[in-house]
Amino acid sequence: MIVNSRNLGTMAALALFCLTPVRAVRAQNAASAAPPAKIAVMNVRNAIVATAEGKQAQAALQSQFAPKQNELQNIQKQIEDLQRRMSEGARTLSDDEKAKMQREGEMLSRRLQRGNDDLNEELNAAQGEVVDGIGRKMLEVLDRYSRENGYTVVLDTSAQGSPVVYGSSQSDITQDIVRLYDQAYPVKTGASAAPAGAPKPAAPATPAPAKKPTQ
Repeated sequence: MIVNSRNLGTMAALALFCLTPVRAVRAQNAASAAPPAKIAVMNVRNAIVATAEGKQAQAALQSQFAPKQNELQNIQKQIEDLQRRMSEGARTLSDDEKAKMQREGEMLSRRLQRGNDDLNEELNAAQGEVVDGIGRKMLEVLDRYSRENGYTVVLDTSAQGSPVVYGSSQSDITQDIVRLYDQAYPVKTGASAAPAGAPKPAAPATPAPAKKPTQ
């Protein structure tokens, strides 16, 4: 390219003027060339319960705590029966009989409350052990799956205060992780299966504290 002396000043001015914008464009192009972050969502709580190990632990825990739950249900029935008898005998029972039944009802209510508290404490401890055990192994499965599929971020939709307000079904990897977990950690069946706690019982049989009998 041949440039005469009259154009040198103009070209120099244009070069200085375009220097910063050109650098900015190149920086933007470099940023746009980088691959976008690949994000997935997962319900960790549901995944833990859905694994074969989690289901087995759930059944074992329900069997373990069934006697205590039945005991509390029997106390609940005693309280309800006492309330019924006091209601039916409101006009026929003596004051001493009413007072005796009132004291008995209060004693049963306290016993039921203590039993509920103890059961919940033991149940939460057993659940925590299982969730921690399965959770640690599931993180290993998730880490390997994310690296193999190019995910840079995985958000837990079951976490308290989760920032996720929407996630398409295509980005949900919960079932994939459950399948891979079951393949990596198959459970034993039959008599050889080791007892374990459950992360989340299906339906707690623990009765709610009853109201104290009223006179």
